[in-house]
Amino acid sequence: MRSQERAASELFAALYPRLAGWVRKLVDDDGTAHEIAAEAFTRLWARWTKVEEPSGFLYVTAANLVRDHWRKLERERRALRRVKTEEAVKQQPEAADPTVRMLVQSLPERLRDPALLYYYADLPVREVAALLGRREGTVKADLHAARELLRAKLGGNHDRIS
Repeated sequence: MRSQERAASELFAALYPRLAGWVRKLVDDDGTAHEIAAEAFTRLWARWTKVEEPSGFLYVTAANLVRDHWRKLERERRALRRVKTEEAVKQQPEAADPTVRMLVQSLPERLRDPALLYYYADLPVREVAALLGRREGTVKADLHAARELLRAKLGGNHDRIS
């Protein structure tokens, strides 16, 4: 048991600084790098007797933890963009003609969301596509379909919907 503890301590002293430095280059944050490196060692200790190549295990585990970190950051960015977009939509002044607002609200969700983001939040098609997780061409087609539905619902009571 003592020899395993000594081997683990020696491995930690030899590899932790390099591992934490490598992770630091990937995540660009000292605190996060040390957390990931420490977590990799914690996972190694939990499997100490079963791992044949501890160094490889540490780097693969750290790489997986870095990917998890990146995914988490991307989810947070998307959520922040969504909140900002919702706030922008809420801050838009009420439409002068409540019937148009009601018509837009009556659109199917697939068409309503891009219409609200594009026309009411004044976001470019590229951002609408990113927020909705759709391709730009799909958003353009949805906007066209929304305009056509609104045009049909308004009948002759419109100048031009574009």
